[in-house]
Amino acid sequence: MDAKHPPLMATHEVINQAHALENYNAYARNIPLQEAVRREGAGWAHDWLTARGAEVGSAEWIEHGRLANVNPPQLRLFDRYGNRRDEVEFHPSWHECLGWLKRHGCDTGPWAEPKKGAHVARAAAYVMFAEIEDGSLCPTTMTYGAVPVLKQVPEIARDWMPLMLSREYDKRFIPATQKKGVLIGMGLTEKQGGSDVRANTTRAEPLGDGTWRIVGHKWFLSAPMCDAFLVTAQSPKGLSCFFVPRWTPDGRLNEIRIQRFKDKMGDRSNAGTEAEFWGSTGWLVGEEGRGIPTVLEMGVYTRLDCAIGSTGIMRAALSQAMHHTSLRAAFGKLLRQQPLMMNVLADMALETEAATALSLRLARAFDAQDDEAESQLRRILTPLAKYWVCKRCPTLVAEAMEVHGGNGYVEEGPMPRLFRQSPLNSIWEGSGNVMCLDVLRAMAKHPRSVEFLMAEIEPAFGRSAVFDRWVSWLKDELQDPEAIENRARRLVQDLALALQGALLLRFAPDYVAQAFCATRLAGDWGYAFGTLPKNSDFESILERAWPEQ
Repeated sequence: MDAKHPPLMATHEVINQAHALENYNAYARNIPLQEAVRREGAGWAHDWLTARGAEVGSAEWIEHGRLANVNPPQLRLFDRYGNRRDEVEFHPSWHECLGWLKRHGCDTGPWAEPKKGAHVARAAAYVMFAEIEDGSLCPTTMTYGAVPVLKQVPEIARDWMPLMLSREYDKRFIPATQKKGVLIGMGLTEKQGGSDVRANTTRAEPLGDGTWRIVGHKWFLSAPMCDAFLVTAQSPKGLSCFFVPRWTPDGRLNEIRIQRFKDKMGDRSNAGTEAEFWGSTGWLVGEEGRGIPTVLEMGVYTRLDCAIGSTGIMRAALSQAMHHTSLRAAFGKLLRQQPLMMNVLADMALETEAATALSLRLARAFDAQDDEAESQLRRILTPLAKYWVCKRCPTLVAEAMEVHGGNGYVEEGPMPRLFRQSPLNSIWEGSGNVMCLDVLRAMAKHPRSVEFLMAEIEPAFGRSAVFDRWVSWLKDELQDPEAIENRARRLVQDLALALQGALLLRFAPDYVAQAFCATRLAGDWGYAFGTLPKNSDFESILERAWPEQ
């Protein structure tokens, strides 16, 4: 049968459909990320990150991300003989993902090999991995945040820190003393309190030998496959923090009983659970009665990861949209060449670059642990960045989904998973109101944090009249303490936009910075993506966002 005479029953051929985005370099094609890595002190990691970018953009690793999510974990409460196990079983691709993250130090690399730019390099790798699989980032992040907390407890650090800093992932459900590497989770949230951790009712009783008996229920126990947890409980002196391993030192399963999995909207690869502590054995972490400051020390790091994780999801959505529109045609030309679509894509590219600049700047503050200015900046910038970047993520992902038309709404593609994942970081580790109130607390308790934040903003003065007016108005707002809690969201938003604008004016091409300032700071912008002013350099913005490979 020749081409002019197709088989009688042939109804169609597949044309004008984009192929799957795979076998690309997630670092080499992300110019804003490369530039941020260099200027924030991790230029030495360029070759390493390029190699990691080729891995996560490969068909193999994209498939691991997909399989980990379409094959969710299974809860095994008992073994075949009826013995209590409370074990979580995962698909092999989940283990592959966690193995990659552990092997490349995305959990504890900056602690194991401290050097200038270590937290920045880790953040860049984290951003890239967030493009393909997000559930495995949960135990990765908690282990990252647990290190500075547990290093202060010598009797725990002696045995556990070498395993936490290890680059070997060990999936076996056995005592930590027999493993090559471990992960740390946490149990803070209870049903009656939520973000109000002080309302927790889980209780801890000292046993007189340095151990504590923990009894209570946790509404969320994050990542129950972990080898140990940081848990809050009421002790005789008030709310305290405890280290609770899955196995006791004598090799017995600790009395941590999983009740059920949370049927989550997204994050399907990861197991979120309710759990009960039936007289579980634990060790005090930090000062008794000072559980909140202890867990907040961990929270500073986990909140950083919320911002960089959302940045990665935004970049994934933008990459998918750029890829699709570069291959799909309508009305005689590629979608990417359609003027209105160019506006939508360029608008999303600006948002993603601004998130990248803000998140990587925050990561640099974690590299300078002993620098006062960076410490003060870290205090105010962490909740600020988490609030704003995480808030912008779902809106951008929804727009990128729409770019794909009906194909974007079909589960066979990546967009539904990205969409379901996109709100999580805004909720996890403190919701929007909690973050904004934390910014206000930083301003009140650490007034120099505002000073150092403005010092990051002011070098951009004189580069944009729009920006100068915005910052002048913002300074006036900061001088008006009346009803500040009521307008906290607006204030935090405006501070975030000012810093993003400053970073872009200082370091990004002028066509990026001016378009950002004209829309986000001058109001020449609508209520949806795709409303950039007509004089924007759309083509240059798009070429920067998705260069040819």
